[in-house]
Amino acid sequence: MRKSERLFQLVTLLQGRRTVMTGQALADALGVAVRTVYRDIQALILSGVPIDGEAGVGYRLRKGFDLPPLMFEMDEVTALLAGNRMVQAWTDPELAEAARRAEAKILAVLTPAMLNEISRLPYRVPIYSNPERETHGLLRKACELRLKVKIAYRDMKEQESERTLWPLGMVGWGDHWTLLAWCELRDEYRNFRFDRIQHIECLPEHFPHHPERNLEHYLTKIVGVEDAQKPA
Repeated sequence: MRKSERLFQLVTLLQGRRTVMTGQALADALGVAVRTVYRDIQALILSGVPIDGEAGVGYRLRKGFDLPPLMFEMDEVTALLAGNRMVQAWTDPELAEAARRAEAKILAVLTPAMLNEISRLPYRVPIYSNPERETHGLLRKACELRLKVKIAYRDMKEQESERTLWPLGMVGWGDHWTLLAWCELRDEYRNFRFDRIQHIECLPEHFPHHPERNLEHYLTKIVGVEDAQKPA
C-alpha cells in the first residue's frame, strides 16, 4: 500500500469517531506495524490534520475536520455504489474486499445529506456462496499476469475437452461470466462459460503480447464494436 493511500485510510478510520482509536487498532486495520502508524500520525499532524491523542493512549480527529469533498453528484454516487456492490457480490473474494474498502472511502467523503439519501437507495445485491467466484479469481490473475491456463471444459452439447488457453478478458452477461481466450487447440478466439469449466490450472508459462490476439482486437476487428471501456 502506498503511503498516500495509507494516510487517506488513516483519516477515514478516525473520521466521525466519538472515542479514541488506539495505534494498535489502526495498525491492525491497515495491516502495518504500529510504529508505521505512529510515523503516519505525526506526518498528518505536521501537514495540518487536527489529530488529538498520543502513542499508547489513542487518537481522534478534532471535531469539525472534513476531508476535501470530491464533489460527487447524487446520481454519480448511486452509480458508484450500485456497481461497487455488484463487484462485491459477483467477483472473486479478493476483488470484493477491495470494493468494500473503496466503498468506505466513498462514504467517508459524502455530506450528511448524501448519506441520508444513500440509506434509501433501492438497490440490493445479495452476496451468496458461488464456486464461480474462485474461478473468477484464478482467471483474473491469469489475465493480469498473462499466464496460460489449462481447463477441462464441458460445452452446451455435454461434450468434454481439455484446452490450453491464453486468457484475454472476462465478460459479465448479468446471469453468467465468460472467459474470452485464445484457444491453442482451435488456434482462434473462443469464449468459455465459467459454470462449464470443470477444472482449471494456471500454468507457469506466460503467453506473449500479440497484435491480433487480445481483447481490443477481438472487440473492434472480430465483433465490430468500439471498446468503450478502453482507457482514453
